[in-house]
Amino acid sequence: MINNVVLVGRLTKDPDLRYTGNGTAVATFTLAVNRNFTNQTGDREADFINCVIWRKSAETLANYAHKGTLLGVTGRIQTRNYENQQGQRVYVTEVVADNFQLLESRSASEKRQQTGGGNFNSNQNNFGAASGGQSSGNNSFDNQKQSSQPFNGMPNFDRDTADPFSNSGTSIDISDDDLPF
Repeated sequence: MINNVVLVGRLTKDPDLRYTGNGTAVATFTLAVNRNFTNQTGDREADFINCVIWRKSAETLANYAHKGTLLGVTGRIQTRNYENQQGQRVYVTEVVADNFQLLESRSASEKRQQTGGGNFNSNQNNFGAASGGQSSGNNSFDNQKQSSQPFNGMPNFDRDTADPFSNSGTSIDISDDDLPF
């Protein structure tokens, strides 16, 4: 059987680090993972995926990752159930993380937090939209072509099908020596 999960997303809040009765560290966190497509209004939605990580990795995650941190996670999907105080059966599906990777430098994370790039946009179901639209101008992505959605500190990876040479007005001369075949 195969049960592998690979996620890349941003933390919605600081990880919640706790310890079991026998002293084992466990951290729970939620990753906001953008979908690969936009909805009918052109907005990019996100899925909010509950994750749990155990032992030393949990302590490390709690020490180095904070709200808005871009994180890569590998693990597996696990389901569990319990009976709540009202006597109802509650089913929980979560990702049990085996490993994680911080995917941005500490300076980039701090800069994003200072410019407000890690806030949620309460009007949309997507993560990371800056409250003021574009950032302050110190971000390397500011000069890239932006879509109509607010700047969220991430490059726009939507497919651009425009011809990059259509407005140049010049032809391209390539000799046979330049070709790799």
